[in-house]
Amino acid sequence: MSTSTAISLDPAAINAIAAMRTRLPKADPLARLPDIHPCKIPRHIAIIMDGNGRWAQARKLDRRQGHRAGAESIRRTLNECGKLGVEQLTLYSFSNENWKRPIEEVTAIMELFSEQLSLEAANFVEQGVRFKAIGSRERIPFELAEAIDAVEQVTASQNGITLCLALNYGSRAEIVDAAKSLATRVAKGELKPQDITEDLFSAALYTAGMPDPDLLIRTAGEMRVSNYLLWQISYAELHVTDVLWPDFGVPALHAAIRDFAGRTRKFGGLA
Repeated sequence: MSTSTAISLDPAAINAIAAMRTRLPKADPLARLPDIHPCKIPRHIAIIMDGNGRWAQARKLDRRQGHRAGAESIRRTLNECGKLGVEQLTLYSFSNENWKRPIEEVTAIMELFSEQLSLEAANFVEQGVRFKAIGSRERIPFELAEAIDAVEQVTASQNGITLCLALNYGSRAEIVDAAKSLATRVAKGELKPQDITEDLFSAALYTAGMPDPDLLIRTAGEMRVSNYLLWQISYAELHVTDVLWPDFGVPALHAAIRDFAGRTRKFGGLA
């Protein structure tokens, strides 16, 4: 009996796929990755999308064209994650530090976000995608903030994969904001300091209600987490690929998931 046949007959695999299809009716992980047990598909994948500028420079193109090519990679990755039964995809789209880039590039990125959200809203509804954005709204252009609010509202009741964009996001700022929120509740007498738990702190973060990432992927070969989801990735498996983000596609995603599936997750305990 082949490995793929054995997996397909395993009751745990059958149950895992049935659970996926309550959210994603078209999920068929064994058709996409027949050698990977469905229980080994990460529930939540977070990605640091790096390499748009280098991709453009290597082709003697404007950096803005690299960002536009990167938008296509988002579509490919989101589509494949849905077929694999992934519950959430969170993308590091624009960090707090990215405001240091040339104003022309920042403006082009913000305009691209607004354009793509407007174009994709109907597709999200049709495909059952639930859209969320995390990060500070400070400095975000009004048109983009409006587009974010509109797409979040129209997809709020969707039950498919969640696409979360970390936009104007920094994890240290997020943690400070959570601490301020809890401190305010303590000052008002609504909460005692000794009652603050990890769960309560998590509920004060931008990602409240979302599962922690199981797998963190970074493209373009950089070996750092860049102030991204520092609290949430405490036990995430890390996968770094040299592939530049505009070139990231199904093979690179499958390679990352195969890498993840081969890991033994101990969460501080024994295997």
